Amino acid sequence: MSTIESPAARHAAAHRNGEPAAAPSSMHSSGPRIEKIPCRIYRHAGEASKAVAAEIAALIRQRASQGQHCVLGLATGSTPVGVYGELVRLHQEEGLSFRHVITFNLDEYFPMQPDELQSYVRFMREHLFDHVDILPENIHIPDGTLPEAEVEESCRRYEQAIRDAGGIDIQLLGIGRTGHIGFNEPGSGRESRTRMITLDRVTRRDAASDFFGDENVPRRAITMGVGTILEAKKVVIVAFGEGKANIVAKAVEGEISAIVAASFLQTHGNAQFVLDDAAAESLTRRSSPWLSGPIAWNDQLIRKAVIWLAQRMKKPILKLTEEDYNEDGLQDLLASQGTAYNINIEVFRDLQQTITGWPGGKPAHARRAGDTQRFGEGAFPKRVLIFSPHPDDDVISMGGTLIRLVDQGHQVHVAYQTSGNIAVFDDDAITFMDFVAEFNRQFNIDPKRTAEFEAHIEEFVKRKQPGQVDSPEVQSIKGMIRRGEARAATRTCNIPESQLHFMDMPFYETGRVRKKPLSDEDIQITVDLLRKIKPHQVYAAGDLSDPHGTHRTCLSAVFQACKRVEQDDWYRDCQVWLYRGAWQEWGAHQIEMAVPLSPQELLRKRAAIFKHESQKDKALFPGPDPREFWQRAEQRNRTTAELYDKLGLAEYEAIEGFVRWKGDLDAVL
Repeated sequence: MSTIESPAARHAAAHRNGEPAAAPSSMHSSGPRIEKIPCRIYRHAGEASKAVAAEIAALIRQRASQGQHCVLGLATGSTPVGVYGELVRLHQEEGLSFRHVITFNLDEYFPMQPDELQSYVRFMREHLFDHVDILPENIHIPDGTLPEAEVEESCRRYEQAIRDAGGIDIQLLGIGRTGHIGFNEPGSGRESRTRMITLDRVTRRDAASDFFGDENVPRRAITMGVGTILEAKKVVIVAFGEGKANIVAKAVEGEISAIVAASFLQTHGNAQFVLDDAAAESLTRRSSPWLSGPIAWNDQLIRKAVIWLAQRMKKPILKLTEEDYNEDGLQDLLASQGTAYNINIEVFRDLQQTITGWPGGKPAHARRAGDTQRFGEGAFPKRVLIFSPHPDDDVISMGGTLIRLVDQGHQVHVAYQTSGNIAVFDDDAITFMDFVAEFNRQFNIDPKRTAEFEAHIEEFVKRKQPGQVDSPEVQSIKGMIRRGEARAATRTCNIPESQLHFMDMPFYETGRVRKKPLSDEDIQITVDLLRKIKPHQVYAAGDLSDPHGTHRTCLSAVFQACKRVEQDDWYRDCQVWLYRGAWQEWGAHQIEMAVPLSPQELLRKRAAIFKHESQKDKALFPGPDPREFWQRAEQRNRTTAELYDKLGLAEYEAIEGFVRWKGDLDAVL
């Protein structure tokens, strides 16, 4: 979208290129009628986090030079982690001091002890406070340990403490799927103050992964009010990922409403959104930039615009008329590209050429005169390496294509990047462990070890507290369960076990939802596997909306590994394809390879997914979509096929879509 010529696009492009940019007030892409809160857009979350941290650091230094305190309002959750990491780096490497910083956190669960895994006190210590020189007396976090009768008075004192500090200079926010800021759920009024609140069902579901099940999530929390937040001198809302795109657009472009608490920031004189490309995707300047002002048309934008118009008019592409273009905001496209017929036919052919039943290419005997090898140039059969972040992403997201590659004679390898052990219910682990203990007793296998094993089950699983981290032994057992399911699933796809690779990347193995940063060891494991197999095709998960961030981390490892091997002879003939499906799907305007699935192939895909029994019926970490993974995948695959059909292309039962990676390392870092 760098071709957009609006002031907002120039500002975003300047930030991406490290160039000076206009003031935030210039960020409205075509005036305040569309974007009612200024938005700064960066290519990826890391770049955005560094920009926000730099802004905070500049104010801290400025206030310190004047002998004044800097008062920060802080948020928790996965979104601000990158900001805090950069602030820690600035402290440790560039001398940024926090001795004159006063902080007020937005919220805390109630009840909550400060040393519990899910405590925001613990979160802030782990990510920021324990790594900088902030004075303990300058840290303020709502108290989740108080008796309920004392909470109201504590909230009053919290408000007074903010006033006594001179008010908040910069308030850092995230945004929830319901548009909440802090824990100001739908219905929170503009004048609301710090208080106890009952958490919305959606918020509790989104927090379930942190608490190892939604039944363990507290029903209440203490939060700053909307009115408290609006009194901050400056407000910065950070949002990353495709999953936030729709609510960001509602908050920025929609009407002010208590249903979307973030929309109240439209009334703030110094508020701004800081987004990555994915979170900005539903803003008008990204979803339909031709409605925001003049743009420089290219093939990708033309394809996107024509698909948008066809869906809007509920017509196949080849039936769109010049009146349709003129009456729905695409006069400029028509004027610059010629007749509607010419535009229609070019886009139709472009989409038609994405469809292939041969994702690995055709063997020589199957080729017809005039066939082009659009997706599988070169050798046949191919060595194919599919990277699966969790032990089931391969069959959930591209199971039909995987089956087809195997059926067509390719040597398909699957690399399971993480163990997925935290996603196994304790009851499932107990069932397996009871079986092992019973088996050992029946066959009199090492009675002493069997007794020790049963004692461990009793102590570390059956008496486990909600949110308690599993012992290393239990983590290992849960990992074995996931491995067994992966083997069963790939057996149904006729992949030999010798072609399965369990990478157990170290960043994941914490036993907790919160993971370690990606390390050189993780990347080197990936490099070693690539060089061992020397694949002609690589498939990796480009679905970045999983609630834990594991997909994003795993994709970063693949990209960085590919960069390290890009000078290898074999890699020059290697294609890297990105799949989606577990959490979202590629849009039709993005898809570069569309693999159609027959009803029988869809059923085979479902059968493979069913082999992941620990994730069946109810997953431990379902994320925002309560449906089972096989239901999500089938619906998305069918929706893609239905869209192709409505656009005038062939009618299929389902389609799996892929986008080819062009070697852009910044796409996810």
